[in-house]
Amino acid sequence: MVTHRSATPATLLLLLLTGVVAGPASAADDALAHANRLLSSTILIDGHNDLPITIRGATKGDVRSYDLRGHAPGQTDIPRLRAGHVGAQFWSVYIPGEMKGGGFARMQLEQIDIARRLIDTYPDVFRFAGSAADIRAAHAAGRIASLLGIEGGHAIEDSLGALRAYYDLGVRYMTLTHNSHTDWADSAMPETPKSGGLSPFGEQVVREMNRLGMLVDLSHTAPDTMRDAIAVSKAPVIFSHAAARGLVDIPRNVPDDVIRSLPGNGGVLMVTFVAGFVSADAAKVLFPAMKEFYRSAGGVKSEEERRALYEDFKKKLVLPRVTVKDVADHIDYVVKLAGVDHVGIGGDFDGNDLWPEGLSDVSMFPNLFAELIRRGWSDRDLKKLAGENVLRAMERAEKVARELQATTAPAISLGGK
Repeated sequence: MVTHRSATPATLLLLLLTGVVAGPASAADDALAHANRLLSSTILIDGHNDLPITIRGATKGDVRSYDLRGHAPGQTDIPRLRAGHVGAQFWSVYIPGEMKGGGFARMQLEQIDIARRLIDTYPDVFRFAGSAADIRAAHAAGRIASLLGIEGGHAIEDSLGALRAYYDLGVRYMTLTHNSHTDWADSAMPETPKSGGLSPFGEQVVREMNRLGMLVDLSHTAPDTMRDAIAVSKAPVIFSHAAARGLVDIPRNVPDDVIRSLPGNGGVLMVTFVAGFVSADAAKVLFPAMKEFYRSAGGVKSEEERRALYEDFKKKLVLPRVTVKDVADHIDYVVKLAGVDHVGIGGDFDGNDLWPEGLSDVSMFPNLFAELIRRGWSDRDLKKLAGENVLRAMERAEKVARELQATTAPAISLGGK
């Protein structure tokens, strides 16, 4: 916006009326105030936050020494969660899948333990949740409902018994892959397929997740894995943190045909904020670097070695400018293809350091909603985006689980593939 010192009062009035100069109560301010009011009256559910692995790296799992009441070193702490109006959070209990030597189940249990202790450390702020009803009850009590999501099917080590044990510990979604193939499901990275989507055992994993009531998360999976899982699943699937390949053509994003299939399944694509996934220009820098990182990480044998490699990877990255509008474009695109009932929010905070301007930590969710308000979104549709769509998907998955448990015994598997 430009103003001129010599402008007459009449000229200034004309500029104000035409929007060239912002008045004391600008449209931007009005939209942000509107967003804050709306998010104060609904449940904002974020599908993916990697704080547990951040705590592991920073403190070796000493939850109490990573103080969330002050300004934490990452993108997540209690004051910023409150400023962002976060009502429910899926805490990702991520473990890397590309390290040599296995031991995935042990590290997975440790990450679940970190997340559960995190929730218990701040009982006045967080409340553990295992269902849609728990989310609503926590919100009514002024707490942030806290759910757990496994990021990568390597964590079950080809065991349905392990899958059931994770559910009993509170896990309510599992991403079928991370950035490496499992024995039974293909990842988006590497791009050379292994199973051609889901293997027969992979289909069995999806069916057992349906029986348990654990959401099938298709973020990170190859398109054929997405298609196979949607075809097999009797319950809605989710993408806990993904974006649209029609706007940014990288393997990590979701193809148009898969997005269009979500209404038939009842699923929800929760749009991520990661700069390199929502901006084509940023993706041209980020994605080749990611492929190189994962090629290198495949040879590491310890968490410390991998962490050092990742820090070196981040230092070399310089991305072009990305803004809130880029994320809003992906949300609008999903709505165009699948409808407003099938979109949600999956920030991926503390999972990387590459954010759009205005969406760089958990306090900034209102900025995104303000952008959508300026685009003409109704309050009804904004509430669906914020959390109502995910609650509907969860409630449907819970109903499917009750029906299956009444007719279907737990699948037997001791390390089968």
